[in-house]
Amino acid sequence: MPAKPVATPSFRPLYEQIRILLTQSLVAGEWKPGEAIPSETDLAERFRVSQGTVRKAIDELASEHILVRRQGKGTFVASHSEPAYQYRFLRVLPDSGEKLTPQNRFLEVKKARASGEAAKALGLKAGTPTLIIKRLMLFQSKPVVLDEIVLAASTCPGATVARLESFRGSMYSFYETVYGLRMIRAEERVRAIEADTFAAEQLAVARGSPILCVDRIAYTYGDKPVEWRRGLCVTSGFSYTNELS
Repeated sequence: MPAKPVATPSFRPLYEQIRILLTQSLVAGEWKPGEAIPSETDLAERFRVSQGTVRKAIDELASEHILVRRQGKGTFVASHSEPAYQYRFLRVLPDSGEKLTPQNRFLEVKKARASGEAAKALGLKAGTPTLIIKRLMLFQSKPVVLDEIVLAASTCPGATVARLESFRGSMYSFYETVYGLRMIRAEERVRAIEADTFAAEQLAVARGSPILCVDRIAYTYGDKPVEWRRGLCVTSGFSYTNELS
């Protein structure tokens, strides 16, 4: 019989190991969003590695928008409450190029049992209690995006329309500020569909009008899916924009 292949141990570069340790500290809440992390010198001493190894690990986390370097001030945990990051995942923007701050109009917050695409995307067992948030996003009073947002109910206990309306900022800054939950990346799937009766009424378009459907899964540390949302978007005067590199 041919000999069985011998398993070889997996190898991670040292900076990648430090990156994982830093991420674990973020997951544990050692450093909160907006707070400074220790200096590279202190971290090198803590992990018993060179300062260059720590710097490379931090560079990786900064490239993923998990950490933010500030010249002369240090390195900070990125926060969705900062103006530059608050709408980082917003991709539907005015064709005019204006930087407009969207307004939120919350239509409904209800509890339901997990099922369908949302349950699959979030890795939830069928029947798990979830929270469904329906929201209209407006630019200069023009309705542009109709969102249906689904999360495990345990993620945002006590969330209500009134509580959401009283918060000033994006949904991701709400999760972060109120529940200590930070989204670090998202995956999207985009397709064209026709507006049904409800979407047409909310977006002020004719039923059957072409609109953009954007399905998104947002993840927190450790690549854990937390939020699934379906955004129905009007593209008259607006475009879905993205940067490729």
